[in-house]
Amino acid sequence: MATFQALVVDQLEEEVETKIREISLDDLPAGEVLIKVHYSSVNFKDGLATKKNGGIVESYPFIPGIDLSGVVEASEDSRYEPGDEVIVTSYDLGVTHDGGFSEYARVPADWVVSLPAGLSLREAMVFGTAGFTAALSVDRLEEAGLTPDKGPVLVSGATGGVGSMAVAMLAKRGFEVIASTGKESEHDYLQQIGATEVIDRKELTPEKIRPLDKQRWAGAVDPVGGETLAYMLSATKKDGAVAVSGLTGGTSVPTSVFPFILRGVSLLGIDSAYCEMEKRQHVWSRLTSDLKIADQLETIAEDISLQELPQTLSSILTGEIKGRKIVKL
Repeated sequence: MATFQALVVDQLEEEVETKIREISLDDLPAGEVLIKVHYSSVNFKDGLATKKNGGIVESYPFIPGIDLSGVVEASEDSRYEPGDEVIVTSYDLGVTHDGGFSEYARVPADWVVSLPAGLSLREAMVFGTAGFTAALSVDRLEEAGLTPDKGPVLVSGATGGVGSMAVAMLAKRGFEVIASTGKESEHDYLQQIGATEVIDRKELTPEKIRPLDKQRWAGAVDPVGGETLAYMLSATKKDGAVAVSGLTGGTSVPTSVFPFILRGVSLLGIDSAYCEMEKRQHVWSRLTSDLKIADQLETIAEDISLQELPQTLSSILTGEIKGRKIVKL
């Protein structure tokens, strides 16, 4: 191919411009594996990459997109051959290395995961980083001893990508799921994907956060952080655990040591970006089996085109996106 399309973010004097451009393979960064991208997905971090001072892009021009799935076009690494179906998420993709919002991508071989049997390229991107993060959160909570008989599990930011996926996965695993959202119009959606109860997010940010509050849930998945996380910890049951993966609610967590030393609560940090490959492959394998949530995938996901992507990236920053937006390339 002479040229192909990609969404490019560029700096023009004091402004940042996002537009679809025609580029060539020579414009792509170095890497051992060239991939014909079939699908990508939209994440909060991708939205930040289109904003000046978003804290994501280090140099311009740049192609965002922290997820991609596709077919190997060429490879300098013996582990991958032309025609192989693969997934790339996390690492520096879409951060310091051009990402998945492009018809072709070139990446380091060590970032590539072979598409597991039982998962299509589109399904892989319905999950994407958000679904992988949710699955990693559930996996870590279960490793910490969380089981359905110990009580309900709270999911904050439940209409977002990580939240929606976590609600559905926990429900499939037999947990009673409490979903938190500020969107009253989406209660039916959350119940449809598995929530037993839906609460207003204001409940998670009381005017005063006590060091220890009434014990309400045995565990929690939190992609929000900030004061929300502080309250979640204070209301977690004895020997419970909270898996935190995000910071949309802020980076400061005004908590104390009491949940940890008086109730034995565990705070589990979820690093989906640089998760070791053995764990990464284990979690993707679970996404083809006990965490696949096949019945909920179409409810959670909606396809968009590359041309629709700029508006979607703007909308995700204002909290207008529900579930997952899948970019078909």
